[in-house]
Parts: sequence; structure tokens; C-alpha cells
Amino acid sequence: MVTSYRFSEAPLKEKIQIWLGAVRAPFFTAVLVPVLLASVMAWVEGAPLQLGYFFLTLIAAVFMHAGTNVINDYADHLSRCDEINKDFQRPFTGGSRSIQKGLLSPRQTLIGALCFFAASTILGLLLVYLRGLPILYLGLIGTFCGIFYTLPPFNIVARGFGELIVGLCFGVLMMLGAYYVQAQTFSLAVVVASLPSTLLIAGVLYINEFPDWAADEASGKRHLVVRMGRQRAVYGYYAILAATYLSIVIGVSTQILTPWALLGLLTIPMAIKAIKVAHANFADPAKLVPANAATVGIHLMTGLLMTVGYMVKGIF
Repeated sequence: MVTSYRFSEAPLKEKIQIWLGAVRAPFFTAVLVPVLLASVMAWVEGAPLQLGYFFLTLIAAVFMHAGTNVINDYADHLSRCDEINKDFQRPFTGGSRSIQKGLLSPRQTLIGALCFFAASTILGLLLVYLRGLPILYLGLIGTFCGIFYTLPPFNIVARGFGELIVGLCFGVLMMLGAYYVQAQTFSLAVVVASLPSTLLIAGVLYINEFPDWAADEASGKRHLVVRMGRQRAVYGYYAILAATYLSIVIGVSTQILTPWALLGLLTIPMAIKAIKVAHANFADPAKLVPANAATVGIHLMTGLLMTVGYMVKGIF
């Protein structure tokens, strides 16, 4: 067992690298996509695009995401989930493993997580002061879910609906908040436009649970994949991807979304490839990695393509 941690003695450059690994910075696209799409939608629907508020919102969201990732590492250390996990596939599953690799102590991890949440809260309260009280309610929900996704006593992930809760936080709630910051109101269109992001973030979590299945079951993380077993759960992955594209088609066909939002359908070939990989390799963590990576890419590209669609609408 590791009893000596390198962070305190590490030079500044290495400390920065350790924290970038701990917060899993490459996955901040999960907040970039909804904040960008919602802000562009607000601009298209008549609100002036205020870049200062946009970046303030984005940075607050990044800090909240960072806090969520780090507090989950701490919680998975407490439950010994990461310690007993031998099938994890970095960087997609098994957490950052900063504690297990001796980079950060559990105490440093907890303090870091609380600092990230504190920074997010300070920026959030500034947005509440500048743009209105609804931001407070959305921020409180997001912060609560981020802290208690894997942390007792709520341990949302173990309840069987953690994927949906995180999807809603990174999809509907985040887009509503970013839209309100720009437009000072809410919109049905932004709720409908948030459904692909909501579903795909849930899908990212869902497919990443397959490699961690044994460790999660042993540590009491009874999420959907543990409850159904991997062979049955793989059909849930197909359903999530299908529902993503169906939500875009329905949104456009009901004239709630611009027809240009159909650009999001261009990622369907990526989804088909991911489904084929998941179907053949749901029980083989190493061979499942292309599906894990593809799901992250599908979320990013679908959101960006929909953003481009709204930009085209705004320009032409």
C-alpha cells in the first residue's frame, strides 16, 4: 500500500501536471459543448452574445466538473473501488488513479476537490449577482449532484439512476443556465436542444461502466450495468445512441429546433461503429476502448455540429 505521496516534494511543473491528470482535463469538452451551444442559441434568438459572461459561465462549469471528478476519486478511494479495480482502461475508466499511483494523498485529493467547488461557487455567485437568481438554483442542484454522485450518504451512482442524473446536470441544467446568462430567460428550444447532450453524457458514463463492472459490483456501486449485467446492459447503450438522434429528428420535425440542427446526424456513422465494437466486446475491457473513445467523440462532434447549425441559422 502506498504511504508516501509525491505531490508535496514535486516541482511546480510536475504539480501542475498531477492536477491536470487528477481533474481529467481532456474531458472538459463535457461542459464546453452545452455552454457553447446554449450561448449560440441565445444569440440566434436575439440576445447579444456577451463573451465576458460566456467565459465566466464556462470557467465556473469547468471548476464544477473538476471538483466532481476529484471528489469521485476520493469517494472511490474510501469505498476501495479504485484499489480493487484491475480492469480499468485509462483514461476512460477507473478514475484518475492519482491516489493509487502515489501522486496525491486522500487528504490532498479531498482538499483539492473542495477548492474546485469553492471556485465554482464563487464564480456562480458572481453570475447570480450579475444575471439573476435562477442561476443559484441551477448551480445548487449541479453542485449537490457533483459532490454526492459517489460520496456517501447519497451515493447517487449506486441508486441505479446516476447516469440519468449526471446527463441532466451536464445537459439540460447546464444549457438552461448558460442560455439564461445570455438571454435572461428560458426557452423550450434550449431544453429540446439539450437532449442529445444529456443522453450522450449519460452514454459516456454508461459505456465506461462496462470495464469497471467487477470492481463497481464489489464496492457497492450498483449502477445500471451492474444491475443488468453487461450482456443485457449493452442493449441500453444502443438505446441511448438511438434516442440521441431521434431527439434531434423530433425536435426538427416539430419545428422547435432549426432544420440546421440535423447536422448533428452526421455522427451516426461514428455511432454505428461504436455499437459494433460494444456488441462484440462488451465483456472485454481492452477491446471495448474504441467504443469508450467514440462515445466521447460523438458527444463532442454532435454538439459542435448542432452549434454550427445554429450559427448558420444566425448568419443566413
